[in-house]
Order: sequence, then structure tokens, then C-alpha cells
Amino acid sequence: MSHRQVLESLSGLLLGMFVSILAGTVVSTSMPRIISELHGDQTAYTWVVTSTLLATTVSTPIWGKLADLFNRKLLIQLALGLFVVGSALAGFSGDTNWLIGFRVIQGLGAGGLTALSQIIMADIISPRERGRYMGLFGGIMAVGTVGGPLIGGLLTDSIGWRWNFFVGVPVAIIAIILLQATLKLPKRPARKVRIDYLGAVFLAAGVSLLLIWVSLAGKDFEWASWTTAWMVGGAVLLLIATVITELVVKEPIIPLGMFKNRTFTLAVIASISVGVAMFGTSVFLGQYMQVARGATPTESGLLTLPMIFGLLISSTVVGNLISRFGKYKAFMVVGAILLTVGLYLMSTIEYDTNYLLVSVYMLVLGAGVGMVMQNLVLIVQNTVAASQLGAASSNVAFFRSLGGTIGVSVMGSVLGTTVKDLFSDRKDDLIAAATKAGKSGMEALQSLQTGTIPEVNKLPGGIRTIVESVYGQSVADIFLIAVPLAIISIIAIAFLPNIKLGTKTAIQKAEEEKAAGQGAESGLRHAEETVIEVAEALVGSPATGSVPVVSRGDASELQADRPGARGGRRAAQEDR
Repeated sequence: MSHRQVLESLSGLLLGMFVSILAGTVVSTSMPRIISELHGDQTAYTWVVTSTLLATTVSTPIWGKLADLFNRKLLIQLALGLFVVGSALAGFSGDTNWLIGFRVIQGLGAGGLTALSQIIMADIISPRERGRYMGLFGGIMAVGTVGGPLIGGLLTDSIGWRWNFFVGVPVAIIAIILLQATLKLPKRPARKVRIDYLGAVFLAAGVSLLLIWVSLAGKDFEWASWTTAWMVGGAVLLLIATVITELVVKEPIIPLGMFKNRTFTLAVIASISVGVAMFGTSVFLGQYMQVARGATPTESGLLTLPMIFGLLISSTVVGNLISRFGKYKAFMVVGAILLTVGLYLMSTIEYDTNYLLVSVYMLVLGAGVGMVMQNLVLIVQNTVAASQLGAASSNVAFFRSLGGTIGVSVMGSVLGTTVKDLFSDRKDDLIAAATKAGKSGMEALQSLQTGTIPEVNKLPGGIRTIVESVYGQSVADIFLIAVPLAIISIIAIAFLPNIKLGTKTAIQKAEEEKAAGQGAESGLRHAEETVIEVAEALVGSPATGSVPVVSRGDASELQADRPGARGGRRAAQEDR
């Protein structure tokens, strides 16, 4: 395909990706106000985000496996359709429970878009050229991440937060139409379809139960309790059942044999920490800007621009460099180091830290994420067979989403606990500030005691300063949690083999593998025919299509007919 044909085929795909990213980012700056108006607490705040990530996580490998079995163009249109339905329903939510439920539907659609966009890209672009186009995806991610908070803030401040969910619906519909008109996928070799339903159920149930436990433990029940025992025990049993199922079925959702591939295994390890950094940062950075620094939703979107610029510039520049040189390891090692340094720097911020410093920290973090995230999928696609492309690509994304989901759940739990403890430590200061502020101060104090996330711009001056200080310190603490994981990503990426990127698309690789399989089958038939001919010559009778079995009596008779054992062997050699 020419460059223009590739861009035409990618147009609907890129728009679909933009919509998916928009869904996650458009609410990031509006979340404090959304949760406040729906009377939710920190647990609800975390779960509005986690529910989407959870649905995306458990559905991504399933979408990837379906992509190996069914029409990929139809699947990505179906994913966009699910996304449209979930978005429209989320806009009509009356409380946080309904919002969480509809966000699950959004997440199912986003899981399909996450997996299928990378897989379809591999169908039409070779690994060597893919780095160049990965820059486009990085750019779309950056635009969606920049535009999302700004659009969300403007809509929330002007016509209401519900339009955060409605705004993506027409864009998704346009993307579906564009995909139908522009996406031209080459025909893939036919395969027999087998779907691992049991593995999908076990995987979804096990991961979901584990993540629900992480988000509720320490608040709704104690970490060491019977509830913890049955939830963790049930999750472990379900995940063991998943492994057993994946070992015995013919078409597993997560082919465990791929873990024998060193590149795949190390990429999965690195993806987990990248997921924590990417999702955790996007979720809690908006909360820091609004609750710790008193920004409006619109201002919050503008204040996070440095991180987005870092991601945009690094993903675009590095993608082109990888395509030019065909090597990736050095860029990714540098990216992992920047990611780790950025997370550590973010763990030092407070509510009154100079914004210029915070901007530099966000820039470093964004550059690290941009250099690593997309390229982890690229290097895995470069090393796996075409028949496993969908499963391999989606599983890297699955573990990235899994890391992000667990990370957001743990970070949210730690944030809630830390905020509660810090408010308890400063109880006397809060009471004094509330008493000084009068009626409004006492109402604000009662609201804080219920665990509701406050709108700091409406708080009296003394209480506002305390709230900003508490949330500033708490958000910094959760960034520190991600630093050890980022160090693990450096180690994993350092041990990646620096394999040169291939020059064939996934379709071309599939055709080669099919031809090689037919050649091997032809060679086997030829070998069988040769064995039959030799058997006929040795036994002296027509072969029946397989090598005849000679009993002891038959062997004795054959030997008796010959002038001697040595003469028999010589005669056999002459016959050959």
C-alpha cells in the first residue's frame, strides 16, 4: 500500500482511537464536580474510573482473540457501537452507581478499540514502517488527552458535566461511517473458528473479583478479615482455573506458550508499570490541580498540558527514529528512565509547589510514557507469528490496562486512607477554622467528615488551606507508590533483545506461514511415498499405503528364502 492508501485506511481508525481516548480524558478534570453533584465519596470517585479500566482490561484479550478468528473491520465497528451506547447512557446517570454501570459498557467498547487498532495497523503496515505511523497514534493520543480535559472543563463550566459523555457520540458515529468507507483490509488466510468461552468467563471473574477487593479493602472491611479471605481465595481459584483452561483448549484467549518468547514476557512486565504511570497520573493529576491547587475544570486541563506535550513530542520523534534506524532498545531504555525519574519528581510536590517546577516534572513523565507505551506493542508484533498477532498485541495491552486498573484502585485506596488520617491529625485545626468561619465553616466540616470530595473554591479560607495541604501531600504519596514498578520496567526493557524490525506486514507473514505449512505437508507426503516404495522393494509385495508389519514368522521365512543374512542385505541394497 502507498503512503496515501495507508493514511486513508487509518483515518477512521485514528478517529475511533481519538473517541476512545476522549472518553477517558474528557471527565478527568470534571470528576471532582461530577462526584460532588452526585453526592459520591472517594470510593465512588475511584470506581467511576476503575469500572471503565476494569471492563477495558478484561475485554481486551477477548477482543484480540476474536480478531484472530473473525472479520476485524466488523469487530472494530461493533466496539465503537458499544462505546456510543455506553456514552449516551452515562450522560443520563442519576447517581454514581448508574454512572459506574454505564461506564462499564464504555469500557467494553474501549477494550475493542485498544486491541483492534493495533492489530489492524499490523495488517497493513510492516514493523519497520509502523514506528513512523505509531507517531500518528501518539499524536492522536496527545490531542485526545489535551483536548479531553479542555473540552470537559469548558462543557462542565458552561452547559453541565453530562455533555462530557454526549460529546463523543456524534464523533463515534462518524468514525463508524469512515471505517466502512475507507478501511480496506487484505483478505486473510481462512481459519477454523474456536472460541474459548470458559477461559473468558474465568478470566473476567477472577480479575474483577481481585480488583473489587483491592478497591474496597480497608474502607468497607478490614484488610485482614473473612471478607478478604473469601474474595482473595475466590480470585486465586478463578485465576488458577483460567490457567488450566488456557493450557488445554485449542484456541486460548491468553496463549500461555507466548510466555516462552522472551520479548513478549519482558514487554508484559514493562507494560504493567507503564499502565500504572499512565492511568494513575491521568486520574489523580486532575484531582491534584482542582482540590490541592483550587483550579477550575478548565484551568485543570490547561495546567496538565506540559505532560501532554512531553508525550506528543517524544512519541512522534522517537517513532520516526525507530522507523529510520530499525532499532528501538536505546530509545525505550531512555524512556523507562525518564518515566521513573518523572514519577519520583511528582512524589515531591505539595499544594504550593511552584507551578514551573511541577510543569518540568510533568514534561519528564510524559516524555517517558510516550517513548515506551506504544513501542512495547510494536516490538511484540515484530516477534510473534501472524496467527497469534491478535492475541499477542491485545495481551500486552491487557497487562498494561491490568496494571493501570490495579494501580488506580490501590492508589485510590491509599489516597482515601491518607486523606482520612491527615484530616484526623489536623482535627483541632479544622474545628478552629470552622468555628472562625461560622455557619458555612461548620457545614463544610460536616461535609468533610462524610468523606465527600469538596469543591475547594466554595470552602472558607482557613478550611480551604488545610484541605489543599492534605490533598497535595496525599497525591504526592501515591506517585511514590509507582516508583518501584517503574524501576522494574527499566530492568525488563534493558534485557529485551534488540531484534531488527521486519519489513513485511502481518498479512504477508500469514501468507508465508501458510505457504511454509503447505510445503512441509507436501514434504511429509513425499517422505511417506518414499518409505512405501522402499517397503515394496524390501518385502517384494505391493504396499497397501503404509509400511507393512512383519511378524517373527514372516521374517524367518524371508531369511530362509535368501542365500544368507549377508547376501540378503546385499540384495536389499541393490534393490534400493
